[in-house]
Amino acid sequence: MTQADATRALAPAVILVRPQLAVNIGTTARAMANFGLSDLRLVAPREGWPPVEPHKGAAEAAASGAIGLLGTARVFDTTQAAIADLHRVYATTARERGQGKPIMTPSAAMSDDVSALAPDAKVGILFGPERTGLDNDDVVLADAVITFPVDQAYGSLNLAQAVLLVAYEWFKAARGDHAPFGPVEHSKPAVKNDVMSLFDFLEEELTKAGYFRPEEKMPIMRRNLRNILQRSVLSEQDVRTLRGVIVRLIEGPRLPGRRRELRRNLENRSPAGD
Repeated sequence: MTQADATRALAPAVILVRPQLAVNIGTTARAMANFGLSDLRLVAPREGWPPVEPHKGAAEAAASGAIGLLGTARVFDTTQAAIADLHRVYATTARERGQGKPIMTPSAAMSDDVSALAPDAKVGILFGPERTGLDNDDVVLADAVITFPVDQAYGSLNLAQAVLLVAYEWFKAARGDHAPFGPVEHSKPAVKNDVMSLFDFLEEELTKAGYFRPEEKMPIMRRNLRNILQRSVLSEQDVRTLRGVIVRLIEGPRLPGRRRELRRNLENRSPAGD
């Protein structure tokens, strides 16, 4: 079993209680698939399951490649039946229900789920109907409440957004919070000899152009320029590119005599000739 398969097997069940729209079940499936969740349970969906057309097509289009989850979704008549085989259940809600249950953010709940529960414990997360959220009778079945730290000026989340936030936090807790890929190194870091040669070339051309004025400030201006370029951590390709840029800027019109002069300067100051 691969790590992805093992993670998927331990992933919490997503339980949509009385979902109103089949299209929202589709977007939920897509959110689940993004983060390795596969156990989708539906409690008394309003449009039935599987739905008839056009609701079926809308759900499949919204799933966007996660149609397999729609096909394996299980349907239950009651919330109690949907959670019967689970060891721990969370209820998502936007408001305090006065039931004395632990109230957790998605991050805290999913970290606790991964680190504190037995490896074979089965977990489920309840999500309520789109318009009203979970009833108190649904919340009472849960061990803890998950609520979302959103801006109170606009705290409305749609169903798939809520599922996505919890699924993302679970995935981070289970698989690690690291980027799936890193930068590709296309060119090795430039050696200091090449960088110093570039500095010398740039400063020589700037001197010809009268940049270093007043003359007494030239040492400070040179250091400032070198520090700017040093902070960039130049690669071999960077050095070649900057040399080409400087040449084009100072070459101006393509005058044969000027081009020959510049080529001689570059050959005399190129890293290979140092």
